[in-house]
Amino acid sequence: MAKLAQKIRQVVPAKIKLGDPDWPLLIIVAVIILFGLIMLTSASGTLAYSRYKDGYYFIKHQIYALFIGAGLFWFFFKTDYHRWQKNAMYLLLTSIAMLLMVFVPGLASSANSKAHSWINIFGFSLQPSEFVKLFFLIYVAAWLESRGKTIEDFSQGTAPFLVVLAVIAGLMLMQPDVGTLSIIVLTSFVAWFIGGGRLSHIFGLTLIAAIALLFMFKSADYRMQRFQCYLNPEKNSRTTCYQLNQSLIAVGSGGIFGRGFGASRQKLMYLPEVSGDAIFPIIGEEMGFIFSSALVLLFIGLFYRSYLIAKRAPDQFGRVLAIGIASWLTLQAFINIGGMISLIPMTGVPLPFISSGGSAVMAGLSALGLLMNISRQVKTR
Repeated sequence: MAKLAQKIRQVVPAKIKLGDPDWPLLIIVAVIILFGLIMLTSASGTLAYSRYKDGYYFIKHQIYALFIGAGLFWFFFKTDYHRWQKNAMYLLLTSIAMLLMVFVPGLASSANSKAHSWINIFGFSLQPSEFVKLFFLIYVAAWLESRGKTIEDFSQGTAPFLVVLAVIAGLMLMQPDVGTLSIIVLTSFVAWFIGGGRLSHIFGLTLIAAIALLFMFKSADYRMQRFQCYLNPEKNSRTTCYQLNQSLIAVGSGGIFGRGFGASRQKLMYLPEVSGDAIFPIIGEEMGFIFSSALVLLFIGLFYRSYLIAKRAPDQFGRVLAIGIASWLTLQAFINIGGMISLIPMTGVPLPFISSGGSAVMAGLSALGLLMNISRQVKTR
C-alpha cells in the first residue's frame, strides 16, 4: 500500500505554495479564447446548420472542449513541472503509442478517409498528434538537460536527437499529417537551439528539413498544388486554388474596419473550413484590419510573456520547455495566418484557441497550465 500511495503522489497534483502565476499571460490567452468563441459563433453558423441542422453545433463542441481543457489546465498548473522531467521517457513512449493507435481497427476514426489522424474513445473523437506536440516537447527538454555539454557533439547529441525525431516524423507521415509534423519539427529545432545545440548543426538540420519538405511536396499532388497556388494564386482559382482565392477575397473585402460582426459573405458556403483552418479570413472580413492586427499582437504578447518566464526559469528544463511551448503556439498561429493570406503555402494547421477542434484546445490549455506552473517558480518576479 505504501508503494501504491507513493506512485499516486507522483501523478496527483501537488499543492505548490510559491509565487503567483503570470497573470498578464493568462489574461492574454483568456482574451484570445473569448474572442475566438465570439468569432466561431459568427463564422460557423451557416456551415453547422447545413451539415448538422444545428447552427450552434461547432460552438457547443468548442465550449465542451474548453471545459475539459480547463480541467487539464488546472491539473498541469498544480503539478510541479519537474515531475514531467522525471517521466519524460514514458511520455515519449506514450506519444509513439498514441500515433500508432490511429491505425488500430476499432479505435481508428473513419471520419476522414484520406488520413489516419483520429481515434474514437467512448464515442468521442480525439486527435493524438495534438497531445504529441506537448509530450514530445517535454521529452526533448528533459533529454537536452540530461545531455549537458555533450549536446554539442554530433554523435552523442545531434545523431540520437535525429533518430528519435525521425521515429515521430515517420509515424506522422504515415497518417499523413505534414502540417502538425512541421510544428513539431520547428518547435524541436527551437528547443534544440535554446538547449545548447550547435548553430552549425541547426543549419544542417534546417537544410535537411527543407530538402525533406521539398520531397514531400513533390511526392503528393495535393501538396504540390498548394505550393503552386502559393506561387500563383490565380492559377486554377475555381479548383485547386479555390480556398486560397476565397480566403484572399474575404480578407481583402474586410478593409480597415470590416463589414461588421456577422456580415461575412464568404462564410455563406463560399470559403471552405470556415470553422477550422480558415476562420482568420472571416475575422478579417467581418472585423477588418484593425482587429486582425490586434489578434496578431496578442499572439506576439503571448510569446513575449512566455519568453520572460523562460528567461527567469530556475533551470534549463523549465527554460527550454517555456520557449518550446511559446514557439509551438505562436509559430502555429503565424503559419495558419500566413497560409490564409498567401505569405506562405497553406499547411492545414488550426489557429490556436480560435479554430474549432477539441483536441487542439485541450492540448493548448494543457501546455498553458504547464507554462503557468513554470511561471510560479521563476527566480525573480
